[in-house]
Amino acid sequence: MPPAAKKRKTEPKATAKEEIKENAPAKPAATEKPDAEESTATNTEAEVSESSASNDAVSKAQDRMARFKALKARAKSSSDQNFKEATLESQRLATDPSQLAAIHRKQAIASHKLLKADVEDAGGDFERKRAWDWTIDESEKWDKRVKKKEAHRDNNAFQDYTAESNKIYKRQLRNIAPDMEKYEKDKMAAIERAAASGGLDIVETEDGELIAVDKDGSFYSTADSTTFTQSKPDKAAIDRLVEDLRRAEENRLKKRKDRMAQNGDDGDVTYINEKNKQFNQKLARFYNKYTAEIRDSFERGTMI
Repeated sequence: MPPAAKKRKTEPKATAKEEIKENAPAKPAATEKPDAEESTATNTEAEVSESSASNDAVSKAQDRMARFKALKARAKSSSDQNFKEATLESQRLATDPSQLAAIHRKQAIASHKLLKADVEDAGGDFERKRAWDWTIDESEKWDKRVKKKEAHRDNNAFQDYTAESNKIYKRQLRNIAPDMEKYEKDKMAAIERAAASGGLDIVETEDGELIAVDKDGSFYSTADSTTFTQSKPDKAAIDRLVEDLRRAEENRLKKRKDRMAQNGDDGDVTYINEKNKQFNQKLARFYNKYTAEIRDSFERGTMI
């Protein structure tokens, strides 16, 4: 019998291969690498957003601080300005204007006398030297003003009601300044209308001057003219007239109050005429010391 064939030992080799396969490191999953990249990108975006948010917060804080500093500076400047104005106002109220004007007037008179004495000691003419600082026109106006002031001082006493009314009227005219520009404009418009209607002729002289000639005598006003009724003043002129009337009424009431205070009539009016006033004053001299308490009680209402 032939010898039996030997069996090949293949199992150990297979086992070894299996062991090698088992001991070999496992391959990473195919999805692990993309997940890592996504996480890295997410972290980067978060850091960028956080940094931008922090920068925005810092810039907003800086803007708020700048506005706050500007407000503080404005408040400080306003406070300083208010303090200065309040100080000036308190000084102005504490100073008597009449005394201040008197001091300035005395100072001007003293300086005038001192300058006059210095010029006369030097052998010069004071009036001539002082006239160097003025023009001829200014000197004439000043002389006219001084002359008018002296005449007004001499004529200050009461003469009659007509003269007194004339003085009041002139004083009121000084307060109402006429609008000469508007007057000239209205005058030229009236001349143009009259020339267009044929009632006025414009004649040119040899010198080139234009002269308006009234043909029928209806352009220029006379004592019988009624064209002033067609004049319509503007609102500013009406307001100025109303203000002047209000000022005159206030002055009248103030003078009346001062006059009554001088006569002792600044209290309640208890008389109907001058005779009754004298009778009440006579009664008051004798009986006021007895009736003062009763009258005060009636005024307070405690006797009712």
